[in-house]
Amino acid sequence: QVQLVESGGGLVQPGGSLRLSCAASGNIFSINRMGWYRQPPGKQRELVAAMSSDGRAYVVDSVKGRFTISRDNAKNMLYLEMNSLKPEDTAVYYCNTVPLVYSWGQGTQVTVSS
Repeated sequence: QVQLVESGGGLVQPGGSLRLSCAASGNIFSINRMGWYRQPPGKQRELVAAMSSDGRAYVVDSVKGRFTISRDNAKNMLYLEMNSLKPEDTAVYYCNTVPLVYSWGQGTQVTVSS
């Protein structure tokens, strides 16, 4: 059973930065496209960034130029560097494969507020 554990969230002021990390219990990163999803309060979960096993990255338009996804296959780690954060980035952030394969982890809360 693969477990996904997200960390690095917190409370940050608009314009601030955070770096999220995702650790997997199994060796899934080297063979799967991995992604960061988020679920804002009262809204559905959405994919915001993804990276294939060969390093090709995708980010949605709303975070383009502000968020950067990266991965370390050897360490089974996925990262999301978030800069110039906006209040609308407030959400619980999760990692998982793209398309979805595994159960969701607990996520990490990101709150952008002054």
